[in-house]
Amino acid sequence: MAVVADRSADIVVIGGAAVGSAIAYFLKRDGFKGSMVVVEKDPSYQWCASTRAVAGIRQQFSTRENIRLSQFGIGFFRGIRSEFGDEADIALRERGYMVMATPAGLPALEANVALQQSLGADVALLLPDAIARQFPWLSVEGLAGAGWGLSGEGWIDPSALLQLLRRGAIARGTEYLSGEVAAIDTDGGRVEGVTLADGSRIATGTVVCAAGWHSSKIAAMLGLSLPVRPRKRVVFVVDCPEELPGAGLMIDPSGLYFRPEGRYFLAGIAPPETDDPDCEDFDIDHGRFETDIWPALAARVPAMQSLKVRNAWCCHYDLNTLDHNAILGRHPELPSFVTACGFSGHGLQHAPGVGRAIAELVLHGSYRTIDLTRFGHARIARGEPILESNVY
Repeated sequence: MAVVADRSADIVVIGGAAVGSAIAYFLKRDGFKGSMVVVEKDPSYQWCASTRAVAGIRQQFSTRENIRLSQFGIGFFRGIRSEFGDEADIALRERGYMVMATPAGLPALEANVALQQSLGADVALLLPDAIARQFPWLSVEGLAGAGWGLSGEGWIDPSALLQLLRRGAIARGTEYLSGEVAAIDTDGGRVEGVTLADGSRIATGTVVCAAGWHSSKIAAMLGLSLPVRPRKRVVFVVDCPEELPGAGLMIDPSGLYFRPEGRYFLAGIAPPETDDPDCEDFDIDHGRFETDIWPALAARVPAMQSLKVRNAWCCHYDLNTLDHNAILGRHPELPSFVTACGFSGHGLQHAPGVGRAIAELVLHGSYRTIDLTRFGHARIARGEPILESNVY
């Protein structure tokens, strides 16, 4: 049934955080001349995953496409002033990632580092003696090696990046609308419009879903299923009594991570899959720090035995339960419905590359720079995961 609309737009993007704003920005930057509306339910962005992210940037993935997306991302971040002007600043810190491995995990680590290096990533394989020399404050107990990002890895200010992308999209003619999508109207196998919770309607021929952990709800409005679930991740701010010279974003074989943030450190760990239910609240379980994080931190960094917790917050991953990788592209059952979701924790760092990729798909009908076809819906329908071993 055709929509009786209050307004119209050639494209409606659902979700205006980092990924949605990157899509809008690159569409306009790269030649889209039509009208576009970005619908964002939380215009303050205080509850979105983008602004609550630890905001890491790494090339240490095991999947070629993810490495390529990261390489485009670091190039974009390094050139942020040429993209947005001399005042643009996202506080890029290229401090490196360390991905540690036990003896059992060493063969996979070696294969991953070889792939990363073959694609031009500036990553070194460090053996325990080299780790101990470079990071004398780090216990190498149980370690057989580590991947260490010599350059092109680190972190940024996520809010600053989001605002630059958003303002850049607006400056090129994109309209941002505060509201929540309540329904998507279709007719004859095509999207016809979007209805908001306040009853207003936008006629459109294309909907791009960049709604993060809400994406499965958006798909359900169309009778479609996405294996994207909201999974809570808690970040603790801790005060270490000693300096840890040279620390980057350090990832223990247990999945524990920590990195410096000013004079403090951020730390966290994903719960086991058996204890990781769908969750949409923002409550903090401080007991998890005592049972899961502090013991692992103290074992890997002896100086952390007497740390103090200063703060904590949480965000929600849009976790793809099939394979922890993004679900990108046109849905085969409804080609005018395009998805960019399921990033499972690496959406912020891949936002620029995904923004360019979706722009290419919409403007030209295919990917032209990085072929992301494997991240499409076909694998979801077949139940054939693209396994990424570096999931944190």
